[in-house]
Amino acid sequence: MAFDYKKEYKEFYLPKSKPSLVTVPPMNFIAVRGKGNPNEEGGAYKQSIGLLYGIAFTIKMSKMGDHRIEGYFDFVVPPLEGLWWQEGTVGIDYARKEDFEWISMIRLPDFVTKAEFDWAIAEASAKKKSDFSKVEFLPYDEGLCVQCMHIGPYDDEPATIEMMDDFAKEQGYITDLEGARRHHEIYLSDVRKCNPKNLKTVIRHPVKQEA
Repeated sequence: MAFDYKKEYKEFYLPKSKPSLVTVPPMNFIAVRGKGNPNEEGGAYKQSIGLLYGIAFTIKMSKMGDHRIEGYFDFVVPPLEGLWWQEGTVGIDYARKEDFEWISMIRLPDFVTKAEFDWAIAEASAKKKSDFSKVEFLPYDEGLCVQCMHIGPYDDEPATIEMMDDFAKEQGYITDLEGARRHHEIYLSDVRKCNPKNLKTVIRHPVKQEA
C-alpha cells in the first residue's frame, strides 16, 4: 500500500478546527515562485500547479522505468501547499489578491535528494516537452507554529486567523511572519469539485515567544 503522508502524519495535515501549537520538522519541497491573483484563469498560479504535479508524478512513477531511486517507496502524492505574502503588508489582505506573492509547493519524500530532483526535471522536460525551469528544490524549516483546520471559503480565513492569533497570545506567543516565515496553507480539498463552504484548508503561522 502506498505511503500516505496525510494519514501517517496527521499532526501536520489533519489538525482540529481549533488552534493548536505544532513543531514542524525540516522538509523538502518541489516549489514554484510567482506573483499575482491565484484565481486568474490561465494565470501563473494555475500554471505552477501543473508544473508541480508534473514533477511529483515523474518521481512517483519512476518505479515503472529504468531509473532506480535509492530508498524509493511508493507514496501518495502529498497535498498542494502554498506560502503567501504581500510586500509591505503584515499578514494577508484578502481584498488585494493581485498583490499576492506566493510559493506553490508539494512535499517531497525524504528519499528524493537534490540529484534525484534534477533527474526528475530532466526526465519530465524530455517526456512532456514542457519547460520545467521554474521548478526548484526547496528546503523549508518552519519550526514552532500555530495551526488550525479552516473549513469554508478562502475569503473567510481572516476569522480563523484571528482565532489562531488569540490562541497564540494565550500561550505566550505571537505570530512571526517576517523574513522567510510566511502564511502557510495546505489544501485538502479539490477546489474544482468541492462546494466552497466545505473546503478544508490547513492554515499555519510560525510563532515566537512574546517579548
